[in-house]
Amino acid sequence: MTTEPPYLRIAGEIRRRIASGELGPGDAVPSTRRITQEWGVAMATATKALGALNQEGLVQAVPGIGTVVAESGRKPAPAPGRQLSRERVIRTAIELVDAEGLAALSMRRIATEFGTSTMALYRHVPSKGELVRLMSESVFGSGPTGPRPTGWRPRLEREARWLWRQYAQHPWLARAMAGLTRPMASPNAMQYTERVLATLTGLDLTPEQMLHVHLTVLAYAQGIAMAAELEAQARQDSGMTAEEWMTSMEPRMDAIQATAAYPVLSTFFGTDDFELELGTLFEFGLARVLDGVEGLVEGAKPA
Repeated sequence: MTTEPPYLRIAGEIRRRIASGELGPGDAVPSTRRITQEWGVAMATATKALGALNQEGLVQAVPGIGTVVAESGRKPAPAPGRQLSRERVIRTAIELVDAEGLAALSMRRIATEFGTSTMALYRHVPSKGELVRLMSESVFGSGPTGPRPTGWRPRLEREARWLWRQYAQHPWLARAMAGLTRPMASPNAMQYTERVLATLTGLDLTPEQMLHVHLTVLAYAQGIAMAAELEAQARQDSGMTAEEWMTSMEPRMDAIQATAAYPVLSTFFGTDDFELELGTLFEFGLARVLDGVEGLVEGAKPA
């Protein structure tokens, strides 16, 4: 007797939930991480299960939300191999990872999206690591638009906000680019660095100070962006928004507050005056970072 592969068993259960109406069009299906927890399988098995459902046209990846039940009607699968190109592979990978996170990316999963073999994919992209590099390179292929502001601080603010927007749109990007001491050989990302260093040129800063300013702003934006990535993953795994999660935590927070062990922190419990929003936090911190850079610039001016 042949045993059904685990990924087909998982796909069958999710297919049953869709057929029964338990999951309707637009509803989030279990993420790869949730599947590993619910069924006790490896990430690769979870990826294959979602890939099989995607190939059937039952689910689709939606950036910022995750994999959801597709609208009624099956999407035609791409003709095997014929529509493959490096650009299409990169674009498809970005759409997938925007929706499901970097952990969902595998060469097998992308091949499934195209209805082709993994070996066919390798003719266009040699490895997963190279695919991530090409994805990052694609995102960094643009830059700030509009008139260039006057003054180093407005220019540096513009570059930092542009970087933050890329991270917000592509939550996986911060982690992919996080190697400050081992940066990728990425011409487009280096263009961002070039623009920042050009902004700092002529301010009497040393080359070391200029690089440290660039890396400080970069690391700050990355740090906040990684929090955004964790929030997106937590929403996918739990099925709850940040507000819904906080509501579920209220009894525990009330119990902590009752101990009077945190007299200052407890004043923030149960108030609607403060709501943590990462974009607001980014702007607050960016202003403080740039205040520090401004002090460095003022101190570097000849007496």
